[in-house]
Parts: sequence; C-alpha cells; structure tokens
Amino acid sequence: MVDSKLEAGRPARSRTLLPGVARRVHLLGAGGAGLSGAARILLAHGHELSAHDLAESEHVTALRALGVEVQVSQRPGRLPEGVELVVRSAAVPDDDPQVADAQERGIPVVKYAQLLGRLAPAERTLAIAGTHGKTTTSWIAYHALRGLDELDAELRPGASRSGALVGGICRNLGTNAIVPDADGWFAVEACEYDRSFLQLAPRGAVITNVEADHLDYYGDLDSIKGAFARFADRIPPDGLLVVGADSSRRVEESARCAVWRLGRDLEYDLLGERAGCFSFRLRGPTFELDRVQLGVPGEFNVENAALALGLVVGLVAPARELDPDAAARAAGRSLENFIGCQRRFEPWGTVDSIEIVHDYAHHPTEVRVTLEAARRALPGRSLHVLFQPHQYSRTARFLEDFVESLRFADRVVVADVYGARAHIDGDHAAGAADIAAGLLARGVRAVAPGDLAASITCFADGLPENAAALVLGAGDVGRIRDELLRQVALRRAP
Repeated sequence: MVDSKLEAGRPARSRTLLPGVARRVHLLGAGGAGLSGAARILLAHGHELSAHDLAESEHVTALRALGVEVQVSQRPGRLPEGVELVVRSAAVPDDDPQVADAQERGIPVVKYAQLLGRLAPAERTLAIAGTHGKTTTSWIAYHALRGLDELDAELRPGASRSGALVGGICRNLGTNAIVPDADGWFAVEACEYDRSFLQLAPRGAVITNVEADHLDYYGDLDSIKGAFARFADRIPPDGLLVVGADSSRRVEESARCAVWRLGRDLEYDLLGERAGCFSFRLRGPTFELDRVQLGVPGEFNVENAALALGLVVGLVAPARELDPDAAARAAGRSLENFIGCQRRFEPWGTVDSIEIVHDYAHHPTEVRVTLEAARRALPGRSLHVLFQPHQYSRTARFLEDFVESLRFADRVVVADVYGARAHIDGDHAAGAADIAAGLLARGVRAVAPGDLAASITCFADGLPENAAALVLGAGDVGRIRDELLRQVALRRAP
C-alpha cells in the first residue's frame, strides 16, 4: 500500500533547478489547485518561492506549512525584491497589479500552463486530457505507475519513482503533487481551457472524452475538437494515445502515434459491484488483467481506469522492460489503494441516517453520471441535490441539459450561480431560477432560494430520514461542509 506521508514528503534524489525556470519565482493565484501543486515541484528542485492569492484556502495553508510566504489580499502590493519569474494562474487577469509591476520591471510573466510545460519532461510525461474525468484519471494513472515502480524495484533495487501533478487532492495521499525522481515518469492533468494542454509535448496521453464545454472561450464544439486534435498531434510517433469510446474520430486521425480506443483495442467486462464500486476484467492489445477492484464508485470510473491502465501498461511497461501481464497485475493491485479525490464523490459525513456527499460536477454530463453513481452507491434512499451552477454562460448554454440531468433527483435546491469569469460571459446568462423552473415543469420538486447561505438552510430543512444528500458544483459550494453538517445536525436533534 502507498504510504501518503512517505510519498508527499519523501527526500529528493539529486534534484537540481529545473531548466528554463528561474531560481526566484513568484506565484499569482497560488491557492489554485494546479499552481499550488507546481509549487511543491519547484520547492523540491531548490527554487525559491513567494506567492499571492486573493483568499485564504487549504492550498494557501499547505504552502505556508512548506515555508512559502503567501500574501493574501484583495489589493496586492508590489512584487517582492529579487523575483526573476512571475507565474500566474489562468484566473489572474492581465491588469493584475503585480502582473503590471512585473512588466514595468522587465520580469517575465508566464501562465501556469507554460510552467507546466517546463516541469514535465517530454520523454516521460503522461498527460491526461478530456472534457470530464481528468482529475480522477490522472490519479489512477499515477497509482498504476506506482504499481510498476514497485514491480521494477523488486527486479532492480533503486529503480526510479514516478510523480504526479494534478488539479485535485488525492484523498489517500493528501496532496495534489508527487515529485518524480530525475528519471521517473510523470502523470499530469492536461486542461483544455485556454488551450493550456498545447504547452505539453507528452510521450503518451489519455483523452477521456470530447464534449462541448468552455464555450465562453472556444465558441463551438468544432473548435474544441480542433484543439484536441492538435494535442493528439503533439505525441511523438513512438508514443501512445488512449481514447475513450466516444472520442472524436478527428482527434484519433490527427495522432502520429499508435492509438488504442476503448471498446475496440481495450475491452472490459464488469465482474461485480460493491456499494457502487465495480470490479472488472480488462484486455488490451498486449496484456490481459483478470480482475481489478475499484474503490471509487460509478461505471464511468471503470472507463477512466481502463484508459489509464491501457496507457501505463501499453507505453511505460515496455519502456521499462517489464512483462506486460505482470505490469498489468502490479498496476491493478496499486489501483485498489485509490479511494478518490477531494471534491469527487467525496463523503462529507453521516448525520443521523443522512449520508452527505460532495462532487465537483458542473457540466450536465458530469451531473448526470454523478447522480447515477449516487443511486448505486446509496441505494434505497431518496436523493436530494444542492446544486450551485458554475458560470452564467455555461448555465445559459446548457440550461435544458442541466434540467434533464437533474430531473432524476427527488428534490433539487439550486443556489445562485457562481460567477467565475463573469466578465467574459457577456449577454449569455441564465440563473438558478431558470433551472428550478425547468425542473418544476417536469414534476421535480425544485426551488432557488438565493445565495449559498439561504440555500444551505433550505436544503437542510428538507432532508428526510435516510436521505442521500448530494452537494454539486465547482464554485465555493465546496467550502460549505462544516456549516451544512452543523445545520443538518441541529435539525435532526430530538
């Protein structure tokens, strides 16, 4: 079993400053999931860091614990002296005061995606892309790599250890980044927003699926497919691309390397189910794996696991001169240690007989499969959903799809929209009341009480005995755990 403390804080093996990255780096938006993970990689290589964010967060606290001075303020001051490179998250605007300060002083400013391209060694990077499932699939790929690490270490003591940089915290490891050895493989989450993933040149990749999303940036699905096609083309001829069953043919045809498609080259058979978590058999062009038991619910995670296993066994096992079937068994055993990511079907607690679970789902497809997983993982319970829509433009463009996805709940409380990137939403706007009205028209109990505070109270008030309470959204709804548990407990008290 992987030891989280050992993995998160293991000693460096002859690490030096990363090429193309200055010694003294300042991070803007350091509390973001990606940038805070990159900070761990930079620190392990001896870079000196300072940082800024607009608000306190779990990631900010973690960076301070690592010795990084993080300024939290709505009005950031001038950059600290000695800064040689500024890295900003995609959420930090061009007119940020510290960005302007850097430009005035001639200090280079790059986005997180550009830094990721410098952190990820092309010959040993596995990039996990797709509209949905990137975070979970990235951590599954890392666990599969760890299985190969352990097998390799049995054959060759001192074999290199793999790493990961993912936009979400792995629950069993308690971190969003694991530093690889100098010659270790590296699993990274590759985001399509802002065409960020085109900064990578991975040896291998997974594309879980390609659907319409981030239309505030891309405009239409054809542009999204074009970006994924360019991403596929960045894999070298000796690499491997593994794609989901519904991925665009255009993407597959753009690849210069071998392509394995789920349902054609990779096939799985479900063997059993335990509390919504499936066991399955997997066959690939070069290997067979008799049984894998997942610790995360939903058949969609079987697909995610099949893709990650296919990439790791199909590409990394031969590169490390490991027998594919033995590598598949080792990778499958390692996957059994993975219990999921924070904000991905994350159990928040049980109050009396009520089970409360949170998920990051903010696209209609994600909402639908999360509700399906909840029905299987928590059978026989009425399903109550607190949903916070993410972006006015996404809510407007997918209004009917959100209604269709949420109609399988018994009751839905829709909080006000979390207006991330509201400045570019323009006139494409819809709100919580529109979703609630659509659900009511389909006979689903639904209400839009207003802000999060009002929505928490409304949601807690309506939870009956033995309910499954599902909290969905990618905004600040992820921070309501303690208050929701408190209010549910108060209302359930005799």
